[in-house]
Parts: sequence; C-alpha cells; structure tokens
Amino acid sequence: MISRKDLNKITDFLWEIPQGFRSDMKAPARFYTSEKMIDGVFRDESLNQLINGATLPGIINYALAMPDMHEGYSVPIGFVGAVSLEDGVISPGACGFDINCGMRLLKSQWLVKDIKPYLENLAQEIQNEVPSGLGQGGKVRLSNTEIEHILEGGANYLVKKGFGSADDLKNCEAGGRLGWAKVNTVSQLAKSRGRDQVGTLGSGNHFLEVQKVAEIFDENTAQAFGLFLDQVIIMIHCGSRGLGHQVCTDYLKEFIPLMERKYRIQVPDQEFACVPFSSPEGQRYFAAMAAAANFAWANRQMITHSVRQAWIKVIKGNSGELTQLYDVAHNIIKIENHLINGRQTQIVVHRKGATRAFPPGHPEVPEQYRSVGQPVLIPGSMGTASYVLAGTLTGEQSFFSTCHGAGRAMSRHQALRTITGQEVVRQLNEKGILIKCQSFRGIAEEAPLAYKNIDEVAEVVHQAGLSKKVARLVPLAVIKGE
Repeated sequence: MISRKDLNKITDFLWEIPQGFRSDMKAPARFYTSEKMIDGVFRDESLNQLINGATLPGIINYALAMPDMHEGYSVPIGFVGAVSLEDGVISPGACGFDINCGMRLLKSQWLVKDIKPYLENLAQEIQNEVPSGLGQGGKVRLSNTEIEHILEGGANYLVKKGFGSADDLKNCEAGGRLGWAKVNTVSQLAKSRGRDQVGTLGSGNHFLEVQKVAEIFDENTAQAFGLFLDQVIIMIHCGSRGLGHQVCTDYLKEFIPLMERKYRIQVPDQEFACVPFSSPEGQRYFAAMAAAANFAWANRQMITHSVRQAWIKVIKGNSGELTQLYDVAHNIIKIENHLINGRQTQIVVHRKGATRAFPPGHPEVPEQYRSVGQPVLIPGSMGTASYVLAGTLTGEQSFFSTCHGAGRAMSRHQALRTITGQEVVRQLNEKGILIKCQSFRGIAEEAPLAYKNIDEVAEVVHQAGLSKKVARLVPLAVIKGE
C-alpha cells in the first residue's frame, strides 16, 4: 500500500514514486498535483494503477499522470506513457475505450448581452439537432461503404461532402484524420454500432455547452486564438461512441491470451493486455485505433454542422459564422518525435485522459497559432469553468501532454447517493445556467461536486509548466445526454 512517505517531491507540483518501490517497475512513476490536492490521490487506486503502468515493456523515462488523474481501466485516467518504437508494447487499455474522446471549440463574434434573448431557443434547438444519450442514434443511418469512408477519411470525408470547411480541418489535430487507419482491422460489429452514431453526443461526461469568455490571462495568445472577454463560444465534448468501445473490447479479448502464450509478456493485471508494438497484432490494433479516432473526428464534425444549423435557425439574419478554434483528442496513441537522451527520437505515446500540448514553433501546430503554441482545451465539470491554454516549451517534461479535464473526485454511484439531479438543476438555475438533459440520473452522476476543482487543476498545469493559461470559460447553457 503506497503512502505519502513513499513519494519523492521533485517540485511543488511534481511528485515521483521511485523505480525501486516495486521490483517489476521498469521506470519511475511521476504525477502532477499540489500540496492542496495531494491527499485526493490516495482516495482511489489511481496511484497503484500508475505504478502498474510503469511496468509496461519498453516504457521510456517514466510513467506519468496528470493532475486530473483518477481510477480507470488498467492505467489511471490522466495517464501518459511513452514506449520505444523497437521494443515497446501497445496497450488498448492505455488508450481507453472511448478512442479519441476529445474537445472542439467554436467561436462566435457575439457578446453575452446580445445572445441572451436567443439563449433558451438556441439551447433547445441544439438539443433537437444533436441526438444524445446512451446508445442514442442519429437521424442518418450510414451504409457500410459510408462508414468505411469515414473510418479512412475522418472529418476530411465529411468536409468534402459539404459538412464543414477547410478551416475546420486546418484547426484540428492531425487535420481530423490519421492516415494509417485500415477499415479491415475494424470488426463488423464495431461498424454496426457506429452506423447511426455519427453526429451524436453520447452520455456520461460528454456535453455540449454554450459558454462565455469570463477571464483572459494572456492577451497576446488570446488575440492569436481570436478570443475576447464576454465572447460567446460553443464547446463540444464527445468521442467515438459505441464503435470505439467495440474496437477496444475486440482487441483486449485478442491480446489477453496472446501476451503469455505467444509473446511471454507479464503484466500485473490482464487489464494491461498488450503486445509488441511492431508485431502484426499490434499493428492491426494501431490501425483500428486510428480508424476509430477518425470516426470520432467525423462525429464532432457532424455535430459542428448541426450546431451551426441550429445557430443559423435561431439567430436569423446577420448571425455571423461559428468558426473553429481547435479540436484535440484525449484518448489516443501516436508515433511522435521527442528529445530522448539528447536526440530527436520517434516514440509511441499513449495518452489516456490526457491531451496533446505542442509548444510554439512545433510543425504540427496550425500556422496561425505557431508563434504562441497549440490551443489546449480543458473542460470542467457541468456548471463549472473550462479553460483554454497554450502549449509551452517546458511541456517537454511530459512529452508535451496536459490534463484533459477536472477529474472525478467521487464515483458515479457515490454522486447518486450524495445529490439528486433535480437539486443540481436547481443549483445551476440559481447561477443563471440553462440545462437541457434527457435524464435526472445523468445530471446527478455528473454533478459538479463529483469532480475536482477545475481552477485548482488548471493552476497546477500552469505552474508546472505543462501549458499556460490563456482564458477561463463559464457555461451559459449545458446540453447533455443522460
């Protein structure tokens, strides 16, 4: 059982569990938090899961957890693990079931005072246009051929079909498409589960919010991002739905027996099912994961189209265009170049509940942002703040990664025992926040009290040098599934 005395404090915001803590660790385990928040890391199994993550073959430097870390499947949510391209493994559990769960932020040129007369109708129309809820399908059921085009083409395919613009792709991680995706690595069951879910929000912590820019921390970067005080913006949080979940499930089932029988890999728990990255099975999962990631980008692209349609319908006349600030993934595995032992090296980076945060000058940052760094989107819990940050050079310490949200402080079951959905709605209404949801149960499960304080989490990110704060956003209207 790990305790505070087992930790080495590296800085005020970075702590380490040394490699010698357990004999099977292949690297130290590091996590970001503050003195104020550190007691919370002992409330669940996240630290033990992080230690387990440090046993993955081929892991480079250390296993990492972001300040929003909490217990998940295999590694904690908030995990970052880089492994060697040559002798490292690939692990579906260290990517997550909701492959490319991620964030997208749309900007308007409207001020809060101007949107107020339209807000109720806008929230209702968005809810009408964007199906949401567990298992909820959309208005269009795609053919096998169309699904395969999406798995290969991602958001790019939908933009070509007229559901968006080239600027949407330019302001999106990887241009909204991972080129190594292969449709024949995705099962028919996974394809079937995704056939009617392009353009749907899902359930759980996924949401769609109309927000305002409440505070600016860095005027120069905010200007580069096109953000200003009291600006009305729209944040979208969702992923690959049932298709991504099935991809992860399929490969976990395949990898569990392969580990010992074929590759003689030993891990602390079968949840860490993995195979060598370079193996045929590893490459098949890598291609399937990319296809699911493409599906998620297409999903957010279609939601964007629906939100724009709702915006035009409600705010008639000279409503102005909703332009895309950025879209970034949370759960993904990619080959990236990083400085390892003094030289640029290609490595495999697993991010689960963690987001990419590339610095100024990085070639993968869109040209208009390259002087200030990649936009980083960190959502809060329902009814609290969200943040826009920017990648920094000091983020090299975490393979240029940042947290993906506030992080749960209590389970969904505990939240249900603590507060009712009706009470959450009342509290949000008292703050002047509209809420549209299919289920009071879903509202209770995602209540603000179930999450860590997003302001404290963002401050750790900022102070640790993972990313720098640019703007604080607060909700005006929340649209959720269940």
